[in-house]
Amino acid sequence: MSDSASLSAAAPSAATFSFDRLRRSAEAVLVPLGALLVAMILFGAFVAVLGKDPIEVYKLIYKGAFSSAFAWQNTLQRAAPLVLTALCVALPAQVGLIVIGGEGALVLGGLAAAVAGHAMSGAGPLTIQIGMAIGAMLVGGAWIALAGALRHYRGVNETISSLLLSYIAIALFNHFVEGPLRDPASLNKPSTMPIGEATMIGVIPGTDVHWGLVFGVAFCLIAFVLVRYTVQGFAMRIVGGNVRAAKLAGLPVGLLILSSCGLGGAAAGLAGMAEVAAVHGSANASLIAGYGYAGILVSFIARHNPLAILPVAVLLGGIAASGGLLQRRLDLPDATVLLLQGIAFMVILASETLYGRARIFQPKAS
Repeated sequence: MSDSASLSAAAPSAATFSFDRLRRSAEAVLVPLGALLVAMILFGAFVAVLGKDPIEVYKLIYKGAFSSAFAWQNTLQRAAPLVLTALCVALPAQVGLIVIGGEGALVLGGLAAAVAGHAMSGAGPLTIQIGMAIGAMLVGGAWIALAGALRHYRGVNETISSLLLSYIAIALFNHFVEGPLRDPASLNKPSTMPIGEATMIGVIPGTDVHWGLVFGVAFCLIAFVLVRYTVQGFAMRIVGGNVRAAKLAGLPVGLLILSSCGLGGAAAGLAGMAEVAAVHGSANASLIAGYGYAGILVSFIARHNPLAILPVAVLLGGIAASGGLLQRRLDLPDATVLLLQGIAFMVILASETLYGRARIFQPKAS
């Protein structure tokens, strides 16, 4: 075959590959968007049954989330922990695990950060902040790695074990905050000893958004590069695709599972540290705010893509930020937005069955 014939044969093949890749990308975007639209319709129907105007509800959600600089800052403040807790789901998902224990890793990470911050009170502020971050990431990573270890070595379902570990983590958190680590001065609201104003990480200059958002963006970028462009990330995806094939290829499956779970837990632990060092100043019951559970929804909508987590977290953060406005204007409970999140989660899970079925997204047979 001549060179010109080879080139002409390769050109259609390359075009077909590019078009098929475009189909897959379109499917990954349109299916979640369609699921969110269905969730909005269902939520609107529920609101209408309550006697409220669904259009007015969505207008207020937009107003409370994105209509002004103040609304945007409130939204980004809510999105910051969601970015990190979503990574606690997305990174183990690369090796095929569905881990939903981010809430436990967050609260224990926050507790570890508060303890480290108080214990290092004689050091400089930057040293204390680094120590708090490391402590939170180690504790959060170890907690989620425990679920990965139970899965790999004992065959325990990681979804169930990580959820139960969250309950245990919250119980441990309450025990220590209300018992051995309680600040005697915290009478009405038990909390640990304060880390001190000088140790607080503060806000991004010119905004009211704390540095936890920057931590989350950086972690997402690092995770994306790790998963997409490194040998370890490729190995993780092989394990997620077929564990048996990964073992036959000689990949260290156990190490990959533990490392992915550990990294995910470290992200959630860092979210706990940011909440302590930027918002609360100590570990208290306010840390148990459901950020870990909301992160599950963020990760699933983003299809466990670390970069896609960022806009989805902003969207969910905006919905959460608008709850107070709905309560004031329409006399709806502040938790109404949680119902919207719950409906969205169920519809997103149901939409998983649609991938690869729509004829428009299927590759053409050669």
